[in-house]
Amino acid sequence: MIGQRNILKVIKEVDFGLYLDGGKLGEILLPTRYVPANCNIGDDVDVFLYHDSEDRVIATTETPYAMVNECAYLKCIATNQAGAFLNWGLMKDLLVPFNQQKPPMEEGKSYVVHLYLDDQSSRVAASAKLDRFLFQDSDDDFKIGQEVSLLNANKTDLGYKVIINHTHWGLLHEQRVSRPLRRGERFQGFIKNIRDDGKIDVAMHLNTREKLDDTAEGILKELKLNANFLPLTDKSSPEEIFSYLSMSKGLFKKAIGTLYKKKFIRLESDGIYLNEGVPSSEEQESKATKHAKKTSPRSIPKDVWGKK
Repeated sequence: MIGQRNILKVIKEVDFGLYLDGGKLGEILLPTRYVPANCNIGDDVDVFLYHDSEDRVIATTETPYAMVNECAYLKCIATNQAGAFLNWGLMKDLLVPFNQQKPPMEEGKSYVVHLYLDDQSSRVAASAKLDRFLFQDSDDDFKIGQEVSLLNANKTDLGYKVIINHTHWGLLHEQRVSRPLRRGERFQGFIKNIRDDGKIDVAMHLNTREKLDDTAEGILKELKLNANFLPLTDKSSPEEIFSYLSMSKGLFKKAIGTLYKKKFIRLESDGIYLNEGVPSSEEQESKATKHAKKTSPRSIPKDVWGKK
């Protein structure tokens, strides 16, 4: 509740603002400067909760640059014996304790941090020690071709180390960067590949061919994770397909056509079956490199479930 936006009910009006029903937190003050026009007792208000300088839980209708469990690139505006203080868009600055700095922060510089709720004080704080909060690999959290939010954290020899959806580390390879990126820049991208060790590669864009290839590879991985079977057919609803594969029905059918053409799958009335001996993407690339040759395109029915 603290460090997040909440919908709270107005229960009392005073000269200096409104009191909101904070449940277990008790009555929470929304100061006059943040009270929406025509707001009355009994109304619901969308507010952000945090502790003020007097250590009271207080509400604001302003939105900070980041909330608890999110990452952001924030500027250090002061340091003292308590730690460093970052501008996060609210009246009270955000504390980064000394033991959460890496390296020691300097006034005027900006840093990528993760916001968390301190266990002892219940205050919102920030940490630059991102590995404590971010997953290094994917455990079925993402699908290949899935659109995601990316935050550029660092430049590396291979490209850019990015934060995916505030929760995971990913790598944007240099050859997939279509324009210069600023540290701390937030942008949309796509899951390009999930390696055998779980590490995640991302891309800024997927062209039609890449998106189709990546989607087909994603379906293969899902088949292997589900005993070589998925209960999806051309009659499956878009909602069913999205729940299994996080993709549209149109893209699903195109990818299935690609896999069917390669004889990687067979299509039955109850769903999709993975054929035996289907190579991994790495094995396919190796084979293509060693035995590259031209092949004439084969025709495929418009509806691979048997209708013409």
